[in-house]
Amino acid sequence: MAVNRLVVTDDDVCDLVVGLARDLAATNVKYAEVTVTPDAHLMQGIAPDAVADALTRGRDQARAVHGVELAWVFDIPGESGLPSAERTIDWVERFRPGGSVGFGLGGPEIGVPRDQFGPVFARALDLGLTSVPHAGETSGPQAIWDSVNVLKARRIGHGIAAAQDPALLQHLAAERIVLEVCPTSNLRTRAVARIEEHPLPALVAAGVPVVINTDDPGMFDTDLNREYQLVQDAFGYDLMELAGFVQAGIEAALCPPARKKQLGADLDRYLVEIGAR
Repeated sequence: MAVNRLVVTDDDVCDLVVGLARDLAATNVKYAEVTVTPDAHLMQGIAPDAVADALTRGRDQARAVHGVELAWVFDIPGESGLPSAERTIDWVERFRPGGSVGFGLGGPEIGVPRDQFGPVFARALDLGLTSVPHAGETSGPQAIWDSVNVLKARRIGHGIAAAQDPALLQHLAAERIVLEVCPTSNLRTRAVARIEEHPLPALVAAGVPVVINTDDPGMFDTDLNREYQLVQDAFGYDLMELAGFVQAGIEAALCPPARKKQLGADLDRYLVEIGAR
């Protein structure tokens, strides 16, 4: 929230997008679905149409300058409650820019029931956006159940509390609902005390689709390469197992099938080049 107060113009928003693309390119990311909190910028007095224009300009520059394709997941800051949720979906309905693919829910989990946002997520689904809320990092399995049953989530940010509920694990695996696991975030928020205690292996063993994510790279001093290195060091995943997480990310992406096919071909080519396949 303190950082958000420094973002006061649409040019600031555009600069953040281009800077993000620069950082992503440095870690060989080709495509990213980026969480954006429109209400944070609206509350700073940036005009609604200017926020959308800044995202479009930044996305265009990201592709042209850094070769990174960005897509948008617009999220509700949960701590701001239903009024913020209404402002967020109102903005999305009127101003959503190209590349808008998802609708999420961030901020603290404890004290912010997921199910209260059901009507707002229903409006997002009517727009063709995919439900991708955060749940089950610092709260328990019920937040994930609510996200799936009420918010109609197809991906869950974090979701590590699913490991506490065998029935939930079975449901996530059967319905192919993806967990976006962010190991460094889980350590920084103390949701997990030590990386060796992280439930990632249990989630994988249960057949739940899992992707490795960064959550908030700037806040938690990480990037995607560090996340992969962290789980490799902790759990001994070999190269092809790590590539499996990348493939899962491609399959879980909300881009068109042709783009997924291209990303998959890039992965295959890389594995051949390094002699892994």
